[in-house]
Amino acid sequence: MHEIIYAKMGIHKYIAVMAITLVVGSIPGCTPLGMGSPGPVSASGGGINFDELPDAVPQAEFKSRSGNPESYVIEGTTYRVLRTSDGYREEGIASWYGGYFHGRRTSSGDTYDMYQMTAAHKSLPLPTYVRVTHLENGRSVVVRVNDRGPFVQDRIIDLSFAAASKLGMAAIGTARVEVVALDPPARDREP
Repeated sequence: MHEIIYAKMGIHKYIAVMAITLVVGSIPGCTPLGMGSPGPVSASGGGINFDELPDAVPQAEFKSRSGNPESYVIEGTTYRVLRTSDGYREEGIASWYGGYFHGRRTSSGDTYDMYQMTAAHKSLPLPTYVRVTHLENGRSVVVRVNDRGPFVQDRIIDLSFAAASKLGMAAIGTARVEVVALDPPARDREP
């Protein structure tokens, strides 16, 4: 089968696709369907009591200078960024992202810290504060959305490791959640 794909795609595209598959498959919480979820070993918090971590506190902010284009394209799919988070509510699958991204830049320009109460979303303005409720166990957290993603199948939000742990979903990898934007919505900057 690989030979057929290789013949149709050419060597450079085939190598790129295989590399992306390996990288995505190794990211906790961002594994493609059928590749499994992160186990308890990769979901350990090193003795941190996540229940004691404070939620993000919504505050008035300006939209980040980066991460808020009108639209952007990832792997051939165009995503549109909402003008405002006002009234946003959605139910769907949440995942989490951790160590691979820890210390890297987010779409908003912040440094990703897997131990902070943050998240990634495909279309909400950056930053946006949201309440995420785990629909099976009733736990909820408030996070600051400061990154783009998840770009894996039907997932609607990627939580930091800390937020996923506090929701009780880190060891499982994904959970059905409700995401509700909180006031105040981020404001546009003066020209």
